[in-house]
Amino acid sequence: MKAQSAALVFEELFVLQTELLFLKRRRRALAGCTVKKNLLEEFKRTLSFKLTGAQERVINECLTDMMSPRPMNRLIQGDVGSGKTAVAAALMYISAGNGFQSALMAPTELLAEQHFKTLCKITENSGIKCALLTGSLTKKQKDEVKAGLKSGEIKVAVGTHALLTDDVEFENLGLVVTDEQHRFGVGQRGRLSSKGNNPHTLVMSATPIPRTLGLIIYGDLDISIIDEYPAGRQKIATYCVDSSYNARVYNYIKKFIAEGRQAYIVCPLVDENEALGIKSASEYYKELSENQFKNYTVGLLHGKMKPKDKEIVMRRFAAGEIQLLISTTVIEVGIDVPNAALMVIENAERFGLSQLHQLRGRIGRGKYSSACILISDVKSGDTKRRLDVIKNNTDGFKIADEDLKLRGPGDFLGSRQHGLPDMKIADIFADRETLHLAGKEAEELIKRDPTLHDPENAGLRAEIAALFSRLNRN
Repeated sequence: MKAQSAALVFEELFVLQTELLFLKRRRRALAGCTVKKNLLEEFKRTLSFKLTGAQERVINECLTDMMSPRPMNRLIQGDVGSGKTAVAAALMYISAGNGFQSALMAPTELLAEQHFKTLCKITENSGIKCALLTGSLTKKQKDEVKAGLKSGEIKVAVGTHALLTDDVEFENLGLVVTDEQHRFGVGQRGRLSSKGNNPHTLVMSATPIPRTLGLIIYGDLDISIIDEYPAGRQKIATYCVDSSYNARVYNYIKKFIAEGRQAYIVCPLVDENEALGIKSASEYYKELSENQFKNYTVGLLHGKMKPKDKEIVMRRFAAGEIQLLISTTVIEVGIDVPNAALMVIENAERFGLSQLHQLRGRIGRGKYSSACILISDVKSGDTKRRLDVIKNNTDGFKIADEDLKLRGPGDFLGSRQHGLPDMKIADIFADRETLHLAGKEAEELIKRDPTLHDPENAGLRAEIAALFSRLNRN
């Protein structure tokens, strides 16, 4: 029975690995927008800062792809603040210098605006015209941007899902960049790419994923990792306490605010849940704004708010008008607020380790000493071990590995990336050796039968066709 189970696990992983290899091979067979001129040194001379060694390494990995005959399909992973946007800017600059346009798609207007401002600042001495395209622009503004993209005058477009509409046309789209890919369906990446002739694809993610899992989630992409912070990035002191420390925590927040800094308090829920005994953002906001922080400017942000209202709150916080922001995890993919130097996370045991690390990455982005306080009244050994991982580590990939060990792949991933098949028997983490072996066998099969047209592989080919169909629908 055990041998039969092992065989079923191998079969499931073998099919998955073959599907991913087939997808990657099919994309590599396409002719790409080949870059002829390597303009990295020219780009570096336009910068007011020095690229890190990791940024240069990743740029060169991308350029190796882009200067080959096939389109690049690459994922860049790096912690919040590791400088992924500067890497994208380098590739966009080089693309423009080779006659190609670039498009960067972000999941929210705020994040798109942040990228736009960063890119404009980085490329201000380059003569490259950048434009922003989001849903909140006026019709006249949208029409102007669309005309500039169609004529080729605009070389870099930054936007949200607004980039996907049928009336957005490019003269010569050569590079597509998506940020925080897990916020988009796989098919959305493909729809943006379809506006060019097999453009290069760059996916950026600040969500640290262990390499084993990354090969499954992003199996159709090559992976690059930025494992070095730019100079000036602040280390974040992390503390774990229980709610008996609340009064001291409030005084600590007031101390930071008195110094001119801003702070976050993150709660796991929007509304109150007495049965679970969990702090909610709404009740916490009411309590603190009317009592302990009644003489301060306190803001509330959560996922149930209208997008326009969320934007207003985040803009006020970014402008320094809100001193203390009480929020749910909607700030996980947010904007840079260099003045925010303190984060308090309530019911920290309710979050995954990688999510805690992501949230913590919203502070320490300026020149100020920063601190993160994890509050939990759960006394179990497992909870202490998990929170100690965050307290003692700043490397997102080490944290992700520990998170995967403690939670398992199903819980680690949460809602799976659109279009990927569910694992019915195999455990991606526990069956790593089988996964590796299945990958080798899949490579051998694709070498022998690249198109899977042998009669004995008909069933496998049908499964892959079904996978492609799902990907295109998402």
